[in-house]
Amino acid sequence: MGQRILITGATSGIGRALAVELGSRGHGLALSGRNAGRLAEVAAEVEAAGAPAPVGLAADLAQRGQARELAEAALDRLGQVDVLVNNAAGQVQGLIAGTGDRDEARDVFEVNVWSALSLIGALVPAMAERGGGKVVNVSSLAHISPYPALGHYCASKGALTTITETLRLEVERHGVHVLEVALGPVDTPGSFQNRLLPGGDAWLDRTRPGSARAAARAIAGAMDAGRDRLVHPRGLRAVHAFPGLGRRYARRMSRRLDLDDVPFRAAGAPEIEAARARWADARG
Repeated sequence: MGQRILITGATSGIGRALAVELGSRGHGLALSGRNAGRLAEVAAEVEAAGAPAPVGLAADLAQRGQARELAEAALDRLGQVDVLVNNAAGQVQGLIAGTGDRDEARDVFEVNVWSALSLIGALVPAMAERGGGKVVNVSSLAHISPYPALGHYCASKGALTTITETLRLEVERHGVHVLEVALGPVDTPGSFQNRLLPGGDAWLDRTRPGSARAAARAIAGAMDAGRDRLVHPRGLRAVHAFPGLGRRYARRMSRRLDLDDVPFRAAGAPEIEAARARWADARG
């Protein structure tokens, strides 16, 4: 068996594709998501690709304390964790002033920031003591090119990016490799639901979202190559290198939009669930 890897947010999108990709490379996997039934589906898909059977560990990372319990369960089932992939992410749709700090918005930071920090705190000290390990934090270019009504998500990914860069400075001397994955739009249910936003269709069509499978291959390749950062899709590297480009585009885009009446939507909202169902139907 190869490395023992814990992947959060493994039941859909990039996490699911990454589970299949890494499993096919012979790694032992522990997969986490909120829905045990979907975890079983992903496990079956990984096995169907000829990979070792992964361990499914259901956890709701929006609930404080569950990330620490997840780390303990992964250690119990795998023996040790060589690679931590912080991929789980959540978002809400709504204007900053209208959303504020309501509970659903706080959940975004719990999943996107605090659960990642909890897993790092639980697993990285042992990696450093062994003199080797990897942390892969799946972030976003959204903090460079923010979009109206996604401010909480953009801010959380900015926080995760800074955490990633700081963690690298602290642990690389102990042989622990830290990879930042800076993603642009990728064709996943989470990305597709942003078509509900004003101008969302034009925004996503302009950026030409890449596939989850291609993103997973790129992430796995960056892990093998020991890279510090992966920007995907490749066409957005200029936005990362020159952040002003993304911010100017966001400013121009926002001036064309009617933002007077943008409803608040959180995970599970009927409109979001319908959008995710349309995505699934369109892709068979």
